[in-house]
Amino acid sequence: MSFRIEKDTLGEIQVPSSKYWGAQTQRSIENFKIGSQTFPLDFIKAYALVKLVSAEINNELGILDKSISSLIIKAAQEVIDGKLDDNFPLVVWQTGSGTQTNMNINEVISNRAIEISGGILGSKKPVHPNDHVNKSQSTNDTFPTALNISIAILINEKLLPSLEKLENSLSKKSLEFDKIIKLGRTHLQDATPISLGQVFSGYESQIQHSIISINNAIKHIYELPWGGTAVGTGLNSPEGFSEMVATRVSEKTNLPFITAPNKFESIASHDSVVAMSSVLKTLASSLNKIGNDLRWLSSGPRSGIGEIILPTNEPGSSIMPGKINPTQVEALSMIIAKVIGNDVSITFSGASGNFELNVYRPILAYSLIESVILLSDGCNSFRKNCVEGIIPNKEKIKSNL
Repeated sequence: MSFRIEKDTLGEIQVPSSKYWGAQTQRSIENFKIGSQTFPLDFIKAYALVKLVSAEINNELGILDKSISSLIIKAAQEVIDGKLDDNFPLVVWQTGSGTQTNMNINEVISNRAIEISGGILGSKKPVHPNDHVNKSQSTNDTFPTALNISIAILINEKLLPSLEKLENSLSKKSLEFDKIIKLGRTHLQDATPISLGQVFSGYESQIQHSIISINNAIKHIYELPWGGTAVGTGLNSPEGFSEMVATRVSEKTNLPFITAPNKFESIASHDSVVAMSSVLKTLASSLNKIGNDLRWLSSGPRSGIGEIILPTNEPGSSIMPGKINPTQVEALSMIIAKVIGNDVSITFSGASGNFELNVYRPILAYSLIESVILLSDGCNSFRKNCVEGIIPNKEKIKSNL
């Protein structure tokens, strides 16, 4: 591997010639050889959007030359388009503010902009990672902004659609099974009769309530700390910058982002992240109830309850021919365990900030994004490969009743 020499305030360091990152990214690679968890690309692309919009607004405010802002915008767009994905190697387990990840973004955009202009990588000319790409910003306001943007996009584009489809599938089953009267159960013992449709209507209502809760919690996520810079005062950020960047990113994403009314709160604490995680934990609890009911109701099928039949998706055993297991529910259950575990990490991290900065940001970002993606994909798989294919075992229902 060939190297080039890059410099930062600590001196010189070798950087792989084939990569766009710079000295501070390289130091992080060498100093934090901890695990393999890196930031999801959804977060990286949201961060690049922050840099793109900042360049636009800095130019419009007359504090960044058009020639430089245009280069930053082009390079940032390439990050958003996924053309530079292999240039973001930093692990989550780093500085608690996320400074090294911010500098990773700044350095990649700077060097790619330099390359576009025909300059020399690492020269910081004509585009400097701090003075130009990071202009009017700090890690302390941009990192949580990128987190909020990525979460809002994922929830609107992945999680809510997946939940709405699951709710619709459960509603269809509720109507389809409405006339099928079965044995009710309380305390795992026989109880008064209930229709299978009524059982599924309860599941449908659980998902409905989670959708409502997510839509309530996301209102705080839409408040961006962008423009508060280091501690919320907005030092080094020009007048009007906060409002302009929030409006611009709202236009680009078609989501109702606003500038946080109190940036001291939005930088020093991350209650919005904790609140959203709590809602996702509640959703996970609902899904666990639904999934467990379905595998109990399908158990056996001859020696168990066996009142519903789950889809036959794959062989269930390497030793017992013909065995079929509730695999989709089991996958969903593992996702639920992870989401609840992530909520514990997020709750602890959100409660542990000190004074003007929370220094658990990387784990907050990684954990919440992971929970959203897992729940989105898990609900889609559960719906398509389990719920939609459920059929009643009418003979067993009648026998049990």
